[in-house]
Amino acid sequence: MTGQVSIDDTSPAAGDRPPWRDPRLSPAERAAALVPLMTLEEKVAQLVGVWVGADASGGGVAPHQEEMAGVDFADVIAHGLGQLTRPYGTAPVDPVAGARSLAASQERIVAAGRFGIPAQVHEECLTGFAAWRATVYPAPLSWGAAFDPALVERMAAHIGRSLRAAGVHQGLAPVLDVTRDYRWGRTEETIGEDPYLVGTIAAAYVRGLESSGVVATLKHFAGYAASRGGRNHAPVAMGPRELADTVLPPFEMGLRLGGARSVMNAYTELDGLPAAADERLLTGLLREEWGFTGTVVSDYFSVRFLERLHQVAAGAADAARLALSAGIDVELPTVDAFGAPLVEAVEAGEVDEALIDRALHRVLVQKAELGLLDPGWQALPGAPEDVCLDDETGRDLALRLARQAVVLLRNTGGVLPLGPGRRVALVGPVADDPMAMLGCYAFPAHVGPHPEHGLGVEIPSLRDALAALVPDLAYAPGCDITGDDVSGIPAAVAAAAAADVCVLAVGDRAGLFGRGTSGEGCDAVDLGLPGAQAELARAVLATGTPVVLVLLAGRPYALGQDLDAAAAVLYGFFPGQLGGRALAEVLTGAVEPSGRLPVSVPRDAGALPSTYLSPPLGRRTEISSVDPTPAYPFGHGLGYTTFDWSGAAGPAEWPVDGEVSVGVTVRNTGRRPGTEVVQLYLHDPVAQVTRPVVRLIGYARVPLEPGRAARVTFTVPADLASFTGLRGRRIVEPGDVELRFGRSSEDIAAAVPLRLTGQERETGPARRLLATAEVTPEGAG
Repeated sequence: MTGQVSIDDTSPAAGDRPPWRDPRLSPAERAAALVPLMTLEEKVAQLVGVWVGADASGGGVAPHQEEMAGVDFADVIAHGLGQLTRPYGTAPVDPVAGARSLAASQERIVAAGRFGIPAQVHEECLTGFAAWRATVYPAPLSWGAAFDPALVERMAAHIGRSLRAAGVHQGLAPVLDVTRDYRWGRTEETIGEDPYLVGTIAAAYVRGLESSGVVATLKHFAGYAASRGGRNHAPVAMGPRELADTVLPPFEMGLRLGGARSVMNAYTELDGLPAAADERLLTGLLREEWGFTGTVVSDYFSVRFLERLHQVAAGAADAARLALSAGIDVELPTVDAFGAPLVEAVEAGEVDEALIDRALHRVLVQKAELGLLDPGWQALPGAPEDVCLDDETGRDLALRLARQAVVLLRNTGGVLPLGPGRRVALVGPVADDPMAMLGCYAFPAHVGPHPEHGLGVEIPSLRDALAALVPDLAYAPGCDITGDDVSGIPAAVAAAAAADVCVLAVGDRAGLFGRGTSGEGCDAVDLGLPGAQAELARAVLATGTPVVLVLLAGRPYALGQDLDAAAAVLYGFFPGQLGGRALAEVLTGAVEPSGRLPVSVPRDAGALPSTYLSPPLGRRTEISSVDPTPAYPFGHGLGYTTFDWSGAAGPAEWPVDGEVSVGVTVRNTGRRPGTEVVQLYLHDPVAQVTRPVVRLIGYARVPLEPGRAARVTFTVPADLASFTGLRGRRIVEPGDVELRFGRSSEDIAAAVPLRLTGQERETGPARRLLATAEVTPEGAG
């Protein structure tokens, strides 16, 4: 077995091939030629995946998975197969062995079906290829913290190349949910709490993945992150304006600026209607308004959930009818409602076969685009022996992103960077835990423990990395991440008391469905640190030794007065397999911190979280005793140098159908090199509906050597000032506004007042979504 399994095309000449095999025709023409040739069973077979090797029972499965997993491969592929689900990401498999196995599976699928069509193979790739021995990159909150779309695009392109080399065609990423409640366990999978940041970073990821020939899948469409109480799968209570102005823009950007070819529905229900059955969302908005022509795939088991969880379907066939009617084309992860129940419903006249044909045409168009209908198609682009999922380039990208994503929140008394000759103690439950670097969609955390196989890649803990840079590093864990055992706290206190400075590392362990403190199904009742970690923090802070608090977590935690008592605070949002090294380099000054918060850090653990996108009454007022002001706001972050901002300027008028350019000069006034992240916010003091006090509409990373300066100029289309008005249409409203240059959403360095001039204007479907930033070094051009 070489792994180079290919479609056997015995036609003597291209002219004798059936039209659907002819690469000279468009994918749509080829699909249209094939659909009428297929039987009902063959059609439906293209609309399902098969999950070979998935557990049907035990502690490693998702809730309800045991009801739907487990199929006979030979029986399912008799009429062909639409998708293969996670052949690498289901259990530890050596990449070379996995490539050989995948090629063999494709050979069986091609041989079994009458038309010899291979399966489209999908994998998870949120923090890299979710496979054993694959590079683990920082989690999406770290992408947001880096404020660097170009680097995220490079990372995604490399992930895509790994997927393609392994015979994978579709990646189930990125997540475009805008964080609304930090208690939600999947906060770590989001890019942040601002739709512009989420949209620009996600679009960059999509461009990178798609540039490698891999189909990017936008998820979860839509509203998933706004569930009541931060509970996974819980209903969403949200008005159409919040949906349109906060939740939907990143998806529009992922499609229009990124070019994503697939969308995955959300599990959630919005105003009583599950997304999987929402025709207005999946067809009316997505296809008819936005012009999307790709495939909509179901989130795992979500078609059957219409019956089992939402109770809007009377059975499997009814669930299939609702999903197909709404616009879902492919049922994942494995054949269920779209299998025999759907075939029987069509034969009984209960489901219109035209719905099958509509979904099938979209699936076949995508398979044609991927080359799966071409003569001479091969399962792998190279030899199985060449498949390597963790290489030097990938590790370098993972390290660069991790470095840029570390956020320095506080640094008093010059405690950081750690200087030579200081006695340093490292304490805390995540200090010597490689798993503390990984998000829940990293293979070791997502699939669960396989001690006999190990982690698959080298993941230095913070202790490993810091010990290489700090001699005689003392260490004590103090307590576990979870549980109430405090017996180790005295040893941690003693280590801290004997040191000149103590690095206290606290946070999360990612997992799924209660197996972690962060991750899918690992929701929190409040924003206090898990277990006894807060008690550990108070005890160590009470020693009087300067404490550097390091958080390795998947959500922002509220630490109250502990944040104020710490001499310095660093945040790492699951920074990946080389996150320990990145943190150690920032702590010691080998790397300058340049990350910025993609989410606000709240002050009170028991208060309901409030993102920065609040109208005036969502902020502190004299008419409530509750102060929602965060400890650290969205966009906040420090470095080891200082910057001066000056010369903010722009025109007085901004046409409602035009663009405007505004600029500011930034100078490094310190003694060290550093990177400032210039953020541009829109403030609309009077509007026909309430608006956020400020919202991000542009940003730029500006690296500067000491004494050097650069002019940062943003060109902003008026469409970015649009919002959903009184009549439910997106408009640009004339009137006075401000464009504010900020170090964060609260630390505004300068403001440029402007007047939007002209008549109120609807933006339409071609509205401009992006501001551009030009950074011109002082003295250049």
